[in-house]
Amino acid sequence: MSIDVAPTSATGSTAIGKVRFTIVAMLFAVTMVNYADRATIAIAGPALSKSLAMSSVEMGFVFSAFGWSYVLCQIPGGWLLDRFGSKPVYFASIFFWSLFTIMQGGVWLLGAGAAAVGGLFALRFLVGLAEAPSFPANARIVAAWFPANERGTASAIFNSAQYFATVLFAPIMGFITVTYGWPFTFYFMGGVGVIVSLIWLKVVYSPKDHPRLSAGELDYLARGGALVNMDQPPAATVAAAAKPAAPADHILFLLRSRMMIGIYLGQFCINAITYFFITWFPVYLVQQRGMSILNAGLVASIPAICGFLGGVLGGVWSDFLLRRGHTLTFARKVPIVVGMLLSMAMILCNYVDARWLVVLIMALSFFGKGIGALGWAVISDTVPRQIAGLSGGLFNMFGNISSITTPIIIGYIIQGTGSFDGALIFIGANALVAILSYLVIVGEIRRMELRESPSA
Repeated sequence: MSIDVAPTSATGSTAIGKVRFTIVAMLFAVTMVNYADRATIAIAGPALSKSLAMSSVEMGFVFSAFGWSYVLCQIPGGWLLDRFGSKPVYFASIFFWSLFTIMQGGVWLLGAGAAAVGGLFALRFLVGLAEAPSFPANARIVAAWFPANERGTASAIFNSAQYFATVLFAPIMGFITVTYGWPFTFYFMGGVGVIVSLIWLKVVYSPKDHPRLSAGELDYLARGGALVNMDQPPAATVAAAAKPAAPADHILFLLRSRMMIGIYLGQFCINAITYFFITWFPVYLVQQRGMSILNAGLVASIPAICGFLGGVLGGVWSDFLLRRGHTLTFARKVPIVVGMLLSMAMILCNYVDARWLVVLIMALSFFGKGIGALGWAVISDTVPRQIAGLSGGLFNMFGNISSITTPIIIGYIIQGTGSFDGALIFIGANALVAILSYLVIVGEIRRMELRESPSA
């Protein structure tokens, strides 16, 4: 079925209150730290790999360590969110991924060789485990705090933090690596995360528990389709009287949907582009384009700025199309397809030599990726209310399989060919598959309704 969107006036959305904007601002800040902690290994990578005598394939596997646990723990993480609520689970997530980030700075104590590689892999694995609930929680919080006609923009704002993380932190991490040594990059970023986890406890609440939320804003959210009762006790929900189905039944219910399968495939391909940029891209600038580590950190921020702008534009554009009367399907798919077409421009870097032109093309590509990264908005539009966390976890699990495959495949391409040319073609091909997935497989984008017995 199609989603209903309650009309709202341009002035009404501001007159009734703005607490929801403080929530999305906090999501932006947390997600920025989230991605900066993931990217520490990329910025410190050239110095770290030299210090620990790591090969390209070993680096590829270390890059992928995060993805293994992140993917495996998506469904448990989503279940924890549905069981205990977003606020406490997300706090624990932020605190522990930050602690494990700090610990990565100490792997030099293991010396060079297999022990250091194994220790670094294990700690990256633990970071992925701790971060697993983060994006399902983001989508869950947006679904609870934003009406349908603001959800695309809100989702784009928190999702665009991944680009702003590079803008803000890549130059800082590059400076720290060059000036103080690569271990201090991990100490710094982990410390920032611990502080953010404490701020989280003071700022974030569910809509019905927030001390500053007015009755008018709560009513505005509920009328616009926000799932304001999401974190209420089971007795307060419509489904309380029904016997809850097992998580496996809910998962099968989602996997039987052609729409969801297409969304999962599209997110896998879109995330492949993300993981190229946050793992191998700085290494590409150093090894293939001859930049210094410090310059690579600075230059990496340029495409990231464009990705941030594209990310915000994609959500605003999508919500604008929705308010103009276009269907939800049209409003979400158009930015995704246009953005992925622009992302494919990175293949042109194989045919140019000038560094400034490489940076310009990568900036265009990352801008397009930002526009097309609307998967979390689509999930907020489609998942059943009762299993929003589990649904987001399953979506993120499939999407982040590419966090495992992309670094490893690129590592083998580089080692086998001595060049990044094949890697750029590989990433461009992922953008093409994302386009085909949304155009051919997904079909109509609509809210799924959870039946009492999903396996029936």
